[in-house]
Amino acid sequence: MNGFDWNAAGEVLPLLLEGFEVTLLATVLGTLVAAVLGLAVAVAGRAPSRLVTVPVRVVMEFVRSTPLLVQLVGAAALFTSVEPLTIGIVVLGVHYAAYTSEVYRAGIDGVPKGQWEACRALSLPPRRTWQAVILPQAVRNVLPALGNYAISMFKETPFLAVITVHEMVFEARQYGAENFGYYTEAFTLAGLIFLVASYPTSLLMRKLEKRLGH
Repeated sequence: MNGFDWNAAGEVLPLLLEGFEVTLLATVLGTLVAAVLGLAVAVAGRAPSRLVTVPVRVVMEFVRSTPLLVQLVGAAALFTSVEPLTIGIVVLGVHYAAYTSEVYRAGIDGVPKGQWEACRALSLPPRRTWQAVILPQAVRNVLPALGNYAISMFKETPFLAVITVHEMVFEARQYGAENFGYYTEAFTLAGLIFLVASYPTSLLMRKLEKRLGH
């Protein structure tokens, strides 16, 4: 590559790997928040009372209708005493929960009506119905979609740089600014690390989707 400084690349790589650890941590914890909160929202959306369903729907529509970048900056401005990484994880989780809730909803709606009728015929309490019958089937059907959202979250972690989270892109930009503009080397390596980490995962999700589809 013309003009590519391999010495600078070797120098920035350890910094990028440190940033990658933060990126991975934010992705894993953010995905857990999105998975749990999204499921809670999907179940709450089927509540019989509009006092529950309407506020949940309004909040989720607000989250879906505003950019992640705006949510990050707004949360950082409101919660100045909270660690930026914590804010980033929670905002990522809430943002993607708005989408995973729709995935869960589709999975729940995809459970055959006969399953619900059988539970009622057996006089199973609602909690037992959800835990033992509905959710195991629904979650199994939506696992590939949840995995794809996790990959999308991983690729959007660079937005955390705006609230000074030292993830991988933050480290790349800071290195370029402090070392006479070696942005090409820093961002090229960062992009390659993203590719190496996300592409095999996307292939795994495709295989999982095909296997669950049979």
